[in-house]
Amino acid sequence: MKAQLLEKFKEIYGDNGGICAYFAPGRVNLIGEHTDYNGGHVFPCALTLGTYGIARKREDKRLRFFSLNFENLGVIESDLNDLTPYKEAGWTNYPKGVMWAFEERGYKLSCGLDVLIYGNIPNGSGLSSSASLEVLIGLMLKDMFGFDVSMIDIALIGQYSENNYNGCNCGIMDQFASAMGKKDHAIFLDANTLKYEYAPVVLEDAKIVIVNSKVKHSLVDSAYNDRRNECETALKELQEVIDIQTLGDLTEELFEANKDAIKSEIRQKRAKHAVYENQRTLKAVQALKDNDVELFGKLMNASHVSLRDDYEVSCDEIDILVNLAWETEGVIGSRITGGGFGGCTVSIVKNDAVDSFVATLGAQYREKVGHEAEFYIVDIGQGAHVL
Repeated sequence: MKAQLLEKFKEIYGDNGGICAYFAPGRVNLIGEHTDYNGGHVFPCALTLGTYGIARKREDKRLRFFSLNFENLGVIESDLNDLTPYKEAGWTNYPKGVMWAFEERGYKLSCGLDVLIYGNIPNGSGLSSSASLEVLIGLMLKDMFGFDVSMIDIALIGQYSENNYNGCNCGIMDQFASAMGKKDHAIFLDANTLKYEYAPVVLEDAKIVIVNSKVKHSLVDSAYNDRRNECETALKELQEVIDIQTLGDLTEELFEANKDAIKSEIRQKRAKHAVYENQRTLKAVQALKDNDVELFGKLMNASHVSLRDDYEVSCDEIDILVNLAWETEGVIGSRITGGGFGGCTVSIVKNDAVDSFVATLGAQYREKVGHEAEFYIVDIGQGAHVL
């Protein structure tokens, strides 16, 4: 891949030496959904799918971007002296946003860059192509300009740029997983404090299979903000009767004993998901440490039921995929992954059942929904690195 991209870079920008190459992965969250902004834990891992970048410094302040994913757009030019987001700049607003965020922190770019990008994360799949691109650019700037920033700093800068430059109010999980991923490990991350540990994901006889529903409903942003507001209100109501900082501070028992302080049935359901999902994530990490993949699968299934019924962020197409997975022999666990209302499911499937899983789910989903799903059999890869 690197050799092919280098050739393409030289074809577009010329062969003048000083060329550097980078990679940053996408991510999938195994369990712990909508817990990050509720003071809870998440459990993502980096994938071997991701974004590649080839770059070289220029003599001037010009920025030139080319993406093999959008070849028809050609080279998009910009300038370091004007890092304003423009609608016409399209996808280049993501790398420009990271450059802007570095400069906001006092890391000045001394010259422009020629950049070539290629990503093999499917668009709209919910596997964090934008975070992958942000982390890639952060690593590129650190390496090429010698900036003294850690990989956690790069994750935070990527999140800051997406929040404040691109206008998407995402949490830290996606960028953190891309920057800090470790091969064959998931990251047990406290999204509140950024304390983390690596947990080995040893699936001796199974694979992680991601299924892309190929649908994304337009509810996502407004519904996401609604859920956040409902949980914040539920927390305030609970704080009148119990001393807690976040919903993540509660055990299931404490929640059940005090839930009547929440004055709305909807808010009770939202808070219940946040509390129970956080506890499921703690149990899931312990299950993997105990090499109990079957229990991990049961917790994944329970996570989906909670996201469907209590948090109400699933949709018909996703429920069809999960229900089909649950009915398929060799499936250890399956759930929605990501923000919801479409996107992907993540399943753990025994090795000898993977082929039939893909064939059976593919045919039945097409029959029920009327279009194809996409299947990715993935490995857990390392975080962003210089190639």
